[in-house]
Amino acid sequence: MALHWDDLRIFLAVARAESISGAGRALKLDAATVGRRVARLEDRLGARLFAKSPQGYALSDAGQRFLAHAERAEQAILMAGEELGGQAEQLTGQVRIGAPDGSANYLLPQICAAIAAENPKLEIQIVALARVFNLSKREADMAVALSRPASGRLTVQKITDYRLHLAASRDYLKNNPEINEVGDLSGHRIVGYIPDMIFDKQLDYLQESWAGPISVASNSVSVQINLLRQGAGVGFVHDFAMPFAPELRLVLPEALALRRSFYLIRHQDDRKVERLNRIAGLLIDGIRREVARLEAGLDRAGARQ
Repeated sequence: MALHWDDLRIFLAVARAESISGAGRALKLDAATVGRRVARLEDRLGARLFAKSPQGYALSDAGQRFLAHAERAEQAILMAGEELGGQAEQLTGQVRIGAPDGSANYLLPQICAAIAAENPKLEIQIVALARVFNLSKREADMAVALSRPASGRLTVQKITDYRLHLAASRDYLKNNPEINEVGDLSGHRIVGYIPDMIFDKQLDYLQESWAGPISVASNSVSVQINLLRQGAGVGFVHDFAMPFAPELRLVLPEALALRRSFYLIRHQDDRKVERLNRIAGLLIDGIRREVARLEAGLDRAGARQ
């Protein structure tokens, strides 16, 4: 029985989106066409690949077994394209990069802009989400993460370490009691994460350093920084984000300093795809350089004033 790659492509899109409409958007096809193609593939195989429910399309047992074969076919086609096309000087196609919003807002724009300038036919998509990405469902081709994943067919490469310090706006520090030691923080408003929306233990900064109550909270790093810029209180800020917020000054930089790491997570099979290897290399090198540049540019003496 002959199977067509286009049918497998549609099957994979539905499996990853868990919906006909979501797959249609990803493939730029109308939902009715996607539904007909899935039904035709099921008839050809003589098996139901999906179980429809109010939550969407979930893979059946047969669909789970078929998924492994379809993904191997996908990798074979990608590898064939790489081999026959050779390693072109410029990168082409589409790549989707997932990242938490701190790195997505303050690191990836300048890095990806530079990559795009050198590779004008490469389409780069940055997906900023405050959660762990599911690469098995192809939510992204690769993802910047804060921790090493505990399971999955994934490859993990440490990118770099980065630092965080407490910070507050000049106006806030001027109009509120002085902060000379950790105990003084009890009289100040604290900006941080919404506790039940912390998706990675590495984000639980206050529990590690000073377990005080949070007065103003958000699940977004960018929102927290903007809250601090507006004088909402005191909170932890990435050192690499400080140059983007000139209103902020460091608070107790010697007493409260945190160190974290970024990791690049990829699907295990993608290590055979040279195009993605090249993009991953550019991304890792770019993040390392940008973190070093921005942290070196932070004027610590001025930030304490």
